[in-house]
Amino acid sequence: MPKISQKGQHMPSSPIRKLVPFAEAAEKRGTTVFYLNIGQPDIKTPQLALDAVRIHSLETIAYTRSEGSEDYRKKIAKYYEKNDIHVNHNDIIVTTGGSEALLFAFGTVMDEGDEIIIPEPFYANYNGFSTASGVKVVPVISKIEDNFALPPIEEFENLITSKTRAILICNPGNPTGYLYSEAEIKTLAEIVKKHDLFLIADEVYREFVYDDVKHFSVLQVPGLDEHAVVIDSVSKRYSMCGARIGYLVSKNKTFISTALKFAQARLSPPTLAQIASEAALETPQSYFDEVKAEYMQRRNTLMTALETIPGVKVAKPNGAFYCIVELPVKNADDFAQWLLEKFEYNNQTVMVAPAAGFYSTPGVGLNQIRIAYVLHEQSLVTAVNILKEALKVYKD
Repeated sequence: MPKISQKGQHMPSSPIRKLVPFAEAAEKRGTTVFYLNIGQPDIKTPQLALDAVRIHSLETIAYTRSEGSEDYRKKIAKYYEKNDIHVNHNDIIVTTGGSEALLFAFGTVMDEGDEIIIPEPFYANYNGFSTASGVKVVPVISKIEDNFALPPIEEFENLITSKTRAILICNPGNPTGYLYSEAEIKTLAEIVKKHDLFLIADEVYREFVYDDVKHFSVLQVPGLDEHAVVIDSVSKRYSMCGARIGYLVSKNKTFISTALKFAQARLSPPTLAQIASEAALETPQSYFDEVKAEYMQRRNTLMTALETIPGVKVAKPNGAFYCIVELPVKNADDFAQWLLEKFEYNNQTVMVAPAAGFYSTPGVGLNQIRIAYVLHEQSLVTAVNILKEALKVYKD
């Protein structure tokens, strides 16, 4: 048969989705599966976004501009203005999800063989985007013992080479829930200015920060206009994962004009999804207040439940809706598959995401899992209890 590309062979499988066949098999056996593996919110999409698609008056679903409709981008700029982020609509490219925004950013700032520094653990698909772009991820390991805080600045500087083109962070973080402080963002800003690099910030969880702490964007750092790039998305903010609408934002005009060429190659972002996303921008603040309060309560419930399991270590998240949990097992991949194939408690089991896939360093995170607390509180308590009972009988 014809040969598959080396790039294709090296593309990593998703640690979030690779166990899906085992979960489906468990459900076919009649076992209830609690899905803690994927960040699909159970929060309802704002009704006005749904209504905008339902009652639209289009007679033809036509292309929009490659950078997204001008009206929509102007409204996005107003959204940022409310968050003390000052950008023009021409600084924004609407993308088919945050994933496409990341791919455009990688293609715009890096050539094959270049390097990008990323604190790990990080969103698993960063590995896939780097492989697809022929780019090498250079990791800086943050540790659960430090609640995944930014590693010492010397660790970043020691890794910068002639091939380094950017530093990428997720703020708040997936999979850790870590929220970077203003001081940490400004420290990174000084590094990228000193070494003439881009600072790419994945800020899709901006609305989900807890404990009265504020989110600070890289776009708020004075003097960073030529270096700062933001990845954004409607997926989690409005519980619209299936809309596949994201944004690429930068005041660097050369960056935006170059990224636009990638956008033109795929013609335009989806028209109906833009209509829904534009309407979602009118969502009242009360919606976010309620959602944030709900996630904070879920986080607290989850932390309390996990702390009752002997040998378990968990880092407290200050944002997003994920946490990394260290288990008393040797290999979380094996444990996660065993949960779905061979274990049930009261005819129930859980699906988790093994955390090794959120690292690029081989052998790191083998005994960790990521939990997404996107289920109702009682379901979270039940799921953690199943996990507790499973660890009592599991043998490595």
